[in-house]
Amino acid sequence: MILAPNLCFRTIPTTCTAVKHQKEPHRFNPVTQTKTKACECYDLHKELLPYAKAWSWQKQIVEEKKALLQRNEDCPDTLIILQHNPVYTMGTGSSEKYLNFDLAEAPFDVYRTERGGEVTYHGPGQLVMYPIINLRNHKMDLHWYLRALEEVVIRVLSSTFSIKASRIEGLTGVWVGNQKLAAIGVRVSQWITYHGLALNVTTDLTPFSWIVPCGLQDRQVGSIQGLLQEFQSSTRADTQNPDDCQLIDISYKSLIKEFCEVFQLEIHQKAIPGSEFWREKQ
Repeated sequence: MILAPNLCFRTIPTTCTAVKHQKEPHRFNPVTQTKTKACECYDLHKELLPYAKAWSWQKQIVEEKKALLQRNEDCPDTLIILQHNPVYTMGTGSSEKYLNFDLAEAPFDVYRTERGGEVTYHGPGQLVMYPIINLRNHKMDLHWYLRALEEVVIRVLSSTFSIKASRIEGLTGVWVGNQKLAAIGVRVSQWITYHGLALNVTTDLTPFSWIVPCGLQDRQVGSIQGLLQEFQSSTRADTQNPDDCQLIDISYKSLIKEFCEVFQLEIHQKAIPGSEFWREKQ
């Protein structure tokens, strides 16, 4: 059933490039701010958090920010970064025709959410970023925000892994050739964002074959690890790729760095809520 509850690393080039007939559709136009703003960060990038708990947590933070705005109080941005236990999520208008299984016998939990986009998979080895930010402090433009999230991932792949990634006209996400490495689905309420992006780092891609990811029949899903292994195999390069934990850590640090640069924010680490908080979310 569908559920809806209340480092020093040597860069490795890749020969993968954008498919030739695809043109670069959108350009990211940064917004220059006079002062870097603070962003509270909950770092769970080494943890597996059940989807329902993270979803409920996001919505609670959104309501807290709305209350701050109503009182004309300061409303700092927030970033949650984590991994999920295996789960499928669907957008508000997602079609069940993109599920290659009977819902009664789903391999993992399936959640229909209020984000945009079609069905996708989350699981171990995938870094998920949930920016809960006040677009009044950046640019009150949803298209700009989507391009900004894409820009974060494009910069990560280029600066840290020498992987040339791109956008595809008419689609949301980040691509290397015909492979989608990052999926993006967001919701904005009173200009407060939630949901976000998911980057495949060391993800087992098998569960993607049990759905039509993002409703795109003729596209593939890829990962950073897969591209690095492809390069090593095709060139017979005598290069020692990082193990899974190292690759997650490298990607996490790069995501934080590029997120701060794109959104012109300064990260302030926050303590993770205790066990009483999580019990309330079950």
